Amino acid sequence: MSTKFKTWVSAARLRTLPLSVAGIITGTALAILYGFFAWDIFILAICTTLGLQILSNFANDYGDGIKGTDNEERIGPMRALQSGIITDKEMKKAMVITSVITMGFALSLIYTAFGKEDFLFSVVFFILGLASIGAAIKYTVGKSAYGYRGLGDVFVFLFFGLLSVVGSFFLYHHYISFSVFLPAISVGLLSTAVLNLNNMRDRLSDAKSGKNTLVVKMGGEKAKKYHSALILIAFFTAVEFIFYTEKYILAISLIAFIPLFVHLQIVARNKVPQQLDPELKKVALSTFLFSILFLVGAVI
Repeated sequence: MSTKFKTWVSAARLRTLPLSVAGIITGTALAILYGFFAWDIFILAICTTLGLQILSNFANDYGDGIKGTDNEERIGPMRALQSGIITDKEMKKAMVITSVITMGFALSLIYTAFGKEDFLFSVVFFILGLASIGAAIKYTVGKSAYGYRGLGDVFVFLFFGLLSVVGSFFLYHHYISFSVFLPAISVGLLSTAVLNLNNMRDRLSDAKSGKNTLVVKMGGEKAKKYHSALILIAFFTAVEFIFYTEKYILAISLIAFIPLFVHLQIVARNKVPQQLDPELKKVALSTFLFSILFLVGAVI
């Protein structure tokens, strides 16, 4: 296996992919609870989401690379552009190709879900697809990159939480129930917690390079309190959904919060940002576990 191929695989950041599909899995579980499911919609939704996540990872590597944010002071794995093995032109080309493939999956998904009958729904989801691709790229790319203005948390919550869960539910059901927003909030907040933890780890290097994340703006101690709030509110909205729907078997999904509560104690005691890096995987996998257990509860 060539060094360049390994670098491309690293740039795709495969460890982020389980987290990216957590919203689709949760939305699918909700659809099953309401009596709707289709394999073709599920598979296409997963493919679309994976494409968006890989595009976001490429764009993040490109944006931080050309801005100089990824430097010797950055904590974590070396990025592709930072290593010099992949050029900025090659990364831009990869972003274009990934965008086209992802849009292909998105169009197939929209047609499969709505056909020719629900044209308005198709248009709305087409616009949401374009917005998702734009959001994936604009996180770090360009002068108006929202990740450099402390808005990353908002976009992650909206796209990986509300849009992913509620949107995928709508693809199956063609209807929105108020209750589905509760687990959508849970997934959105947990996904935001992953970003917040990443920004806590990189706070010092981000501040020096002008990347004004929310963590940089609020400071380390407030970021810890914010982090706790994200996870605790995610827990309570999940509990609220279980009691609201009286689907108590879904309580098995709460098992995923056990490692998260242990994680919060580690974060509260943390003094060295580098030591937060292993915690990223714990939060991401716990979010994925929540979605899987939620699906299991829906199927039982």
